[in-house]
Amino acid sequence: MLQHTIDGLARGASYALLALGFTLVFGVLRRVNLAYGASIMLGIYLAIWIAQRWHIGLLLLAPAVMAVTMAAGVYVERLCFAPHAQLSRHNQRAAVTSMAASFAVWMQLEELATLLLPRHTYAFPSPFDLTVAATGALAVRLEHLVALAAAAGVALGLWALLYRTRFGLAVRAMIDSRPAAACIGINVPRISALIFALASALGGAAGYLIVSIDGQVTPMFAMWATLKGMIAAMLGGLGSLPGALAGGLMLGLLETYSQSLFGPQYRDLCGYGLLFAVLCLCPAGLSTLWRGVNGEGGRHG
Repeated sequence: MLQHTIDGLARGASYALLALGFTLVFGVLRRVNLAYGASIMLGIYLAIWIAQRWHIGLLLLAPAVMAVTMAAGVYVERLCFAPHAQLSRHNQRAAVTSMAASFAVWMQLEELATLLLPRHTYAFPSPFDLTVAATGALAVRLEHLVALAAAAGVALGLWALLYRTRFGLAVRAMIDSRPAAACIGINVPRISALIFALASALGGAAGYLIVSIDGQVTPMFAMWATLKGMIAAMLGGLGSLPGALAGGLMLGLLETYSQSLFGPQYRDLCGYGLLFAVLCLCPAGLSTLWRGVNGEGGRHG
């Protein structure tokens, strides 16, 4: 059981990293970016394409993935979300339009990635030593420890950025009231673009870590990353940093235990069942069950 817990936490840490990008955008703009996973996939595919042609080293692959993902994220923001920036973030028509537009751009980015690399599966070089440290009946892999450390470090860094810097103060002012933030001199369009770039960089880092652990990537990665990130974020509560961590870890643990008990064919079904149960009991997610750092259930938005 302890082995399954370790494996589940490691898997959940990857989901948590994906969820942090989702929750950051939603917390600030109250918008859902469906092109999130496709942006990450494009970064990974373009990094592989560059590596095949110029044989860049492993140390340069991670910055390449993050840079391309950030550029794709800003492209999505400018095309799908910036045109509706003057509308209220609670305007339902604008929210639906932005989400539908991001879905269309998802298809565009995914098509571009598959045109770059048309084969179904591509190997991705791993920087990790694949040896397993065994202690008795337990086996711990280095990449699992890296995933856990990365999730904790990124969440702590985001919290510090949002609550200990002038940039974070501007973000929180924009969350409270975009017109008021603009009146006091905050460049709202610039902050929105930076938030998208930051969320995309987090997604790029998460994608690099995930495919490094798996050792391969397929065109299904865009759908997989979007679903896992969104489910983990919704479990914890969209807009909550602690919720994104809790939701990702909970999803990882549930999938690991359900796979062990019922087989891999029921793993995703159990995850969807958990999401259904949580949304029935706590429609706003698990973040409503605890008091966050700002006294609003851990929400930064």
